[in-house]
Amino acid sequence: MKSMTGFAYREHRDEKHKITITVKSYNNRFLDILVYLPTFLYPLEQKIREFLSKRIARGRVELYVKAMELNEAAQISIDPRYVESYVQALKKLSEAAGIRERIRLSHLLRIEGMLNSEQTLDLDAYWLDLQPLLGSVLDEFDQLRRAEGEATAKDIGSLLDSIEAEISRIEGLVPRLEEKIKRDLRSRFEELLSNGIDENRILTETAAMLMKSDIHEELVRSRAHLQAFRKILGGSGPMGKKLDFICQELNREFNTIGSKNFLVEVDGSIVTLKDNVEKIREQLRNVE
Repeated sequence: MKSMTGFAYREHRDEKHKITITVKSYNNRFLDILVYLPTFLYPLEQKIREFLSKRIARGRVELYVKAMELNEAAQISIDPRYVESYVQALKKLSEAAGIRERIRLSHLLRIEGMLNSEQTLDLDAYWLDLQPLLGSVLDEFDQLRRAEGEATAKDIGSLLDSIEAEISRIEGLVPRLEEKIKRDLRSRFEELLSNGIDENRILTETAAMLMKSDIHEELVRSRAHLQAFRKILGGSGPMGKKLDFICQELNREFNTIGSKNFLVEVDGSIVTLKDNVEKIREQLRNVE
């Protein structure tokens, strides 16, 4: 089991460049990847996305890459017409505002795009350097997510034990539930038919009521769902959505048992069961 929240950082430096990668993730129903790159690495974005999607199945993932070339001078270009347009615009602005101030170089340098840097890079070669670092940071990222996932799995396991204990308790109350149905039916017949009781009719009505109130199938299915849950929990790979679906099925069984119930003791168990399932679902919101 892996958590959907995590963080990792890696830095690489050699004679050619310095690269840092930061990755962090948050809860999300689906996989949502956000990649932030220096402008000159934009062409590698799709490769990076594909790399991440092979390692991460669910969550909002933010990847930040910073890179600095150490041995290649950037070529700086200036567009004279672009500069002149801004100079004229600044003059008009100062006149309209009634401000008498000379336009200085510092004013122009604050304008985005005034200076453009161009670097000629072999992106295929750059990817060969970037990929191992990306793999390393994701290894650290996965390690942290697994550690958090193991703690979550342990907590979920305790809740599953509690659910199984309550199911066993309900199974032990089934004879009392059947006896109460029989006793209540006989009492009603005695109130309505004080002059005489038709035993055959009582038996027929009792059998029909017992059939309607039988919770054996729901209890069997509940245990089957728990068995499937534990099997998935002990496996590998993304499991959050699968486990959440099983929780929905468990809730459905517990609701049905509750609707058929006539005992206060069973009502208490149903409340505990549904509360534990909700706690598990809350934990699963952070599971990949």
